[in-house]
Amino acid sequence: MAKTMGVRIKREIARLMEKPPEGISCYARDDRLDVLMATIIGPHGSPYEGGVFQLVVVIPDKYPFEPPRIRFSTPVYHPNIDQNGLICMDLLKMPPIGGWKPTITLENLLVAVQLLLGNPNPDDPLVAEIAEEYKFNQVEFEKKARNFMIQNVSKKRKNAFD
Repeated sequence: MAKTMGVRIKREIARLMEKPPEGISCYARDDRLDVLMATIIGPHGSPYEGGVFQLVVVIPDKYPFEPPRIRFSTPVYHPNIDQNGLICMDLLKMPPIGGWKPTITLENLLVAVQLLLGNPNPDDPLVAEIAEEYKFNQVEFEKKARNFMIQNVSKKRKNAFD
């Protein structure tokens, strides 16, 4: 890990821990700076409201010149998030197809992921069937997304007490 990258990551993690954005936390896993854990609270007014979503953030050696890889470890029913937790979002892609810039911080990315959770982009989906449902039957989409979230939160809590 390059020294300048390590300094930047340490500074960004410290800022996230001292003054986290509402509904977001991020911390180093096992004191490693290349694998971080993040938690996002489901946005108010969305079918994910009340849910707590875990994410894994992998920081590449070339950060900030390459974007982190962010994956949901909590299952999500969403047009831009697949069953493996991969996220389709412009800021997570390198130019010319994506909007990643070295000035983007972890905080910016996590806020953008939280916004995407509450405001899907069905025109750039990772799961086409869910995007179609979102576009043409939003009531059904919201019902499925909410039920899926409740089911997965229940499973996680149940397993935690086994």
